[in-house]
This record gives sequence, C-alpha cells and structure tokens, in this order.
Amino acid sequence: MLQSFSKGELALNAVCPYYTMYPIDFPLNQLSRRNDRANGWVLDPFCGRGTTNFAARLAGLNTVGIDSNPVAIATTKAKLVKTTVHDVIAAYCDVISRCRNPTLPKGRFWELAFDATTLRDLCRLREGLLAHRDSAARATLKAIILGALHGPINLGSPSYFSNQCSRTFAPKPEYAIRDWTKNKLRPPKVSVFEVVAKRADWYLHESAPATGGRAYLCDRRRIDLGQLLPEVKFEWVITAPPYYGMRTYLQDQWLRLWFLGGSENVDYSSSAKQFSHDSPESYIQQLADVWAMTRARAAKDARLVFRIGSIGSRKADPLALAKESLRGSGWR
Repeated sequence: MLQSFSKGELALNAVCPYYTMYPIDFPLNQLSRRNDRANGWVLDPFCGRGTTNFAARLAGLNTVGIDSNPVAIATTKAKLVKTTVHDVIAAYCDVISRCRNPTLPKGRFWELAFDATTLRDLCRLREGLLAHRDSAARATLKAIILGALHGPINLGSPSYFSNQCSRTFAPKPEYAIRDWTKNKLRPPKVSVFEVVAKRADWYLHESAPATGGRAYLCDRRRIDLGQLLPEVKFEWVITAPPYYGMRTYLQDQWLRLWFLGGSENVDYSSSAKQFSHDSPESYIQQLADVWAMTRARAAKDARLVFRIGSIGSRKADPLALAKESLRGSGWR
C-alpha cells in the first residue's frame, strides 16, 4: 500500500486549475494496488493538469503525460521536475530582467483585467520565458504564473493577478467587460513577485523526489508511442478522456494560452488536434484509437483505468460510450 501524504507534499498538484480535473486520490488509489510493479511506468494519454503523473511521482514511478493543450503540458511539466524556492526566485529575476520593454496587449478587456504595472510585469515574464528553453525552475515558474493569472479578488493580500474572475475558466472578454463595468470592479494592484514568491514557498517546501517523468504536447490520436518511447512498456494507463460534447477546453483556457505565446484574443474556431464531438460514433472511434495505441505499448498484465463523462446537453450515456470504445481495442 502507498503511504499517506501531507498537505505540503500534495500542494504542487494544485499549482494550476483545469476544467474537469479529478482528485489525486483517484490515481493514488489505483497505484496503491501495484503489488510487485515497483518499477513500472504510468501513462496518461489525456493528462490535463498532470494529476496522474504527479501521483506517479509521489509513488516513485516513472510516468508519461500526453495532451494537445499547451496549458496542460506546461502544468504537467512543473509537476515532474525537482527545484527549490531559491531557484524559482532566481529564475524570476533572471527572466524579467531580460525584457525591459515588452509588447502589451491593447483593448478595454486588458485595461480592466489587470493593473497596468501588473500587466507590464506579466508581459515581461511572458516574453522572457518564451525566449529561452525551460529549466526545472523556469518550468515551475511558468506553471505558478499560469495558476495565478486569473482568479477571485481576496479580502486579504492578493493571490491572483487579475480583476474578479473564476480561477478555472478564463473570462470571455465581452462578458467580463460588461460585468466589471456594471459592478464598478477595478483590477487590484498586485506585486507579481510577491505572489510568485508566496506560491513557490507553498508548492515547494515539501516537494517529492523527482522520478523519470516526461510530458509531450501532441495529438494523442496520432502519436506513435513505439517510436517516441521504444524502450518503455506501461504497467498502468490512468486517465480521463474529454467529456463527450465538451468542445471548449482551449477557449476556457484562452488567457493562459496567451501567456504561453498564444493570441491576445479568444480563438473560437475548432482545433484539428481536439477530439471531434460531431456524433457518439465519431467520439467512440477516436477513443478506441487511443485505447488501441496504449494497448500496443502496454505490458501484458497492464491495467487501464479511466473516468468518463458527458455534458448535460448531450443525450448520451458515458458508460455506454466507454464500453463501446473498448471493443476491439485489445483491452479486456
């Protein structure tokens, strides 16, 4: 059985929220059944914010996460590296010093979303991080900023950089402007450095040892795991595929995608790298392709465990979708 973990050891899992995220107890409970698989590999082909991968790290196991959303991969990478508060602060100072005159996004949304000084520092960090390869400290710094980029205004010292927002969903500009204007909400003056330092201290003061962990940004329906990881056979596949009918994973993260180098405007067009939800049949087939891909790279006695759901407007039974997707996949 796996040991219990303190709040400090689990803290890093909350570094950045993600829609449809599941509790860390889900993968930890599965990995507690590992028996003699002490050196096994854990795969999550829909890794989201990396909860399964972080659970594998806590269990001392090697792990791989795959996702087509850059926010997911940036968050997952931070959960797989070992760094210190000192190194993150040093990375902050180095990155922000490299960009004195950043390009600032323009428009009413940006004027109401962030205090001018806060926005300028965020843009300096954005350009500095985009210009250099990730180190362990930079990967962690990036995830900390993504998690603090938007959220509610607290009564005490600020812990988010934005005007009043949901911490999970990025506000859509037109709606946000109307709401902030109607309620006369102004963005707080926030010290980016102080928020980063405070969060780094919380997330890292009891960090777990690093194991062999990798995260890949790619379309998991077309990836060749045999070519990417020819030496690896997975003992577990623990995951949660996209909810059937949920098409807005990218749009709901648009502000964090902007920080990672994306557009300063919401892109409402569909992405070819995202699951199609045109019909239950197309969804099932895409899911079946992923299951077949994972089975081909799994050990003989590997275990596949997944959570599945659908949005209320789609009249589909998630359990039926799950069962149908497994037919012919190689999983028993």
